Amino acid sequence: MDFVYKFPVVKGVQANRVYYIAMVPMKMLPRLFPVEDEYVPPEYRAQRRLNESRIPVISRYILENRKNYVFSALAASIDGEFEFKAGDVSDEVGLLEVSMDARFLLNDGQHRKAAILEALREDDTLGEETISVVFYEDKGLSRSQQIFTDLNKHAVKTSNSISELYDSRDPIAVMTRNVISNIEFFDRYTDKEKDNLGKYASNLFTLNTFYNANKRMIGKKKVDDETEQFATMYWKCVAGYVKPWTELSTSQITKVDLREKYIVTQGVVIKAFGQIGKMFYNDRELDVSDMLKGLRDINWRRNAPIWVKRAIRPDGRMIANEKAVRLIANCIKEQLGIPLDEDDEQIENDFKNN
Repeated sequence: MDFVYKFPVVKGVQANRVYYIAMVPMKMLPRLFPVEDEYVPPEYRAQRRLNESRIPVISRYILENRKNYVFSALAASIDGEFEFKAGDVSDEVGLLEVSMDARFLLNDGQHRKAAILEALREDDTLGEETISVVFYEDKGLSRSQQIFTDLNKHAVKTSNSISELYDSRDPIAVMTRNVISNIEFFDRYTDKEKDNLGKYASNLFTLNTFYNANKRMIGKKKVDDETEQFATMYWKCVAGYVKPWTELSTSQITKVDLREKYIVTQGVVIKAFGQIGKMFYNDRELDVSDMLKGLRDINWRRNAPIWVKRAIRPDGRMIANEKAVRLIANCIKEQLGIPLDEDDEQIENDFKNN
């Protein structure tokens, strides 16, 4: 090997196969992993085709969080000559010399790599930062495909709820956590990890449902302390005025009854409350507490005629689409004596004419 790349690495062994971990400057990524524009059929590729739509999202994440972004390691196979030379400190720490004629095949991390390259075009100071790369010896296409499969097959996507529980950058996620924790009923019955609850789950709501309702309520407006105070006040009123919820709190009904006989544990209804909250949020002159008192008188039972084809299908199943959210919100407004706006009227007319 006349000309070589030299990577300081740590050597390891898994399943009797040697691998090396290196810290690679980001500015080296385009040289090690050049962009290949030529289309290659899936069976001849080491991994899936690049999803272009994901790249700007990841790139913005890097650029908007320059001081605290986090990336996991890339995984690559070396197709060509290389040699590990142990250092003086340990047999597992040393230099990995790779021939410049060798090819590096990316087994995992193509979207991260592409996003880094896009971010580098906007901020070249990123080039001095490093990302860890795990190098394997290339054993042919089938082995590279298996590495990709093994790295991704058992990866489990985190739930939206737990992402929002841990996310400190998303102001609506932070606000939603604070609001839920400040309202005893919601804090007691909101699952902060799962997105879907079983029939006999101990909780009634998910954090993700309230997050989506708050996004609907706040829209793209800035979230500040006043916004959080409003949201807390609004949801406290809702929690205090929905009769089946208060009956559960006083043990007049059970959670099983609440789930089976009423609609107020359904995500589509929580989103409808978010839609109504948007009206109050945009008009702070309205007396929220007084206007929401009528929630006590609404018949929330699944078999109530007001919900037929609006929230409940003829077969008794819930309707959970966007149209249902708006129609439920309209129904609640009408029950509260709140006039529908022009957009609401259009949705209502379309519903009644079909």
